[in-house]
Amino acid sequence: MRKNIVAGNWKMNNGLSETQMLISDLKKQIKTSEAEVMIAPSFTNLWHAFEALRQDDIEVIAQNMHFAKNGAYTGEVSAEMLQSVGIQTVILGHSERRAYFNEDDAILAKKVDAALANEIRVIFCFGEELADRKAGNEEAIVEAQIKNALFHLDASAFKNIVLAYEPVWAIGTGETASPEQAQDMHKFIRKTLENQYGNNVADNMTILYGGSVKPANAKEIFSKPDVDGGLIGGASLNAEDFYAIVNSF
Repeated sequence: MRKNIVAGNWKMNNGLSETQMLISDLKKQIKTSEAEVMIAPSFTNLWHAFEALRQDDIEVIAQNMHFAKNGAYTGEVSAEMLQSVGIQTVILGHSERRAYFNEDDAILAKKVDAALANEIRVIFCFGEELADRKAGNEEAIVEAQIKNALFHLDASAFKNIVLAYEPVWAIGTGETASPEQAQDMHKFIRKTLENQYGNNVADNMTILYGGSVKPANAKEIFSKPDVDGGLIGGASLNAEDFYAIVNSF
């Protein structure tokens, strides 16, 4: 059975004091939930967040990692380093990493392999830009991103993968795909998995929507049959908003 997940991607926000305050607010708000709840603070605050939430039902996850075990990669962080501070899940392939840091499918395939080899669960992001959707190419783009980065894996690997569809045109723009658009793409994604790996992988895959989810639209989006939760950006920086989204199932 698929899991419902709400993951807050804090991006490059919140120093230590702000992280402490937001975690304190989240602990007051989020006691129990039907969904798995995750937050992704900055690298510098991962250990503090992990320690602060060790006894709570909020998992601390990482926003990114490198594919190498170690070496001359200034500024990068490895899977082993994440594990050393208690991290068991990582976001890979976010549209901002693709756009600003030139991460392509080949690099992401290596990152996925490194994470899985170290028993770190992957939230794998993908999605089309506005020009792709206007041209009617959104399904082809999404299919290629999934196939190129993930379809070298055995079916058994997908038990440690969560997919996150993020229409790039709806991230940080205030625009949101309609619930129907989200459902149509999530259904297509599930069918793409089924065609490659069969019903078992497709039916059990958690697929998150990541595009300007807010308290006002979360319930309708999450009600769609192939939408299993959200990867939340800006709204995750406010404890009350994030709590409202977490409780939108």
